[in-house]
Amino acid sequence: MTYCVALRMERGLVFMSDTRTNAGVDNISSYRKMFTWSDADAVVTILTAGNLATTQAVVSLLDERRQAGDDRRPALLAHASMFQVARHVGAVLREVIAASAPGGAGAEAAFSANLILGGQVRGGAPRLFLVYPEGNFIEAGEDTPFLQIGETKYGRPILLRAFDAGMGFEAAVKLLLLSFDSTIKANLSVGLPLDLAFYERDSLTPGPTRRIAADDPYFAAVSEGWGKALRSAVDSLPDFVL
Repeated sequence: MTYCVALRMERGLVFMSDTRTNAGVDNISSYRKMFTWSDADAVVTILTAGNLATTQAVVSLLDERRQAGDDRRPALLAHASMFQVARHVGAVLREVIAASAPGGAGAEAAFSANLILGGQVRGGAPRLFLVYPEGNFIEAGEDTPFLQIGETKYGRPILLRAFDAGMGFEAAVKLLLLSFDSTIKANLSVGLPLDLAFYERDSLTPGPTRRIAADDPYFAAVSEGWGKALRSAVDSLPDFVL
């Protein structure tokens, strides 16, 4: 299992993913689940969750398939809109699953995967999509300004209560770390280190990235402070009367 989140904000996009993969309690590894492609006209970031062989094959195909012509840039970056990018990524995901699973690209197949796709193409706005194993997708909007994949249920309540698309990147990172901290504490299949990336609206340039390890002092301070704040909030509420 895994946990990945992307936020659609007024300032741009923020992405965070864990790195844990496991096939049992005695077989735990770390793999990157965040990938970015860019050129002068587009920036695209993908977060992956699901069968590791499937997601690695999708990323490899996106890397290898090049546009015909002198620039030979990845075909992923050759589209005129993020909607067309999402269609391209969905088609590659569906192709990989169909080739791997005898039963085809069913959502319940052992080779299933889900992707979060975000970025901007010159002339358009930053956009965010959730791509399903069948290759179809939905887009984040005003009513649903963030997307999650993987082990979503533990960190979702924090985002629902506190996320504001108008907040700054700094506040958004704090909120994401709280969401991941709650998930990590509740589910051993999600774990550090975490990968973090930003995209500034209309920059058409990948933003800063950071890997947050288990010994990161800011993550430790947020986790400890959140625990104390929760206990204090509970204590401040009126007791139930028997």
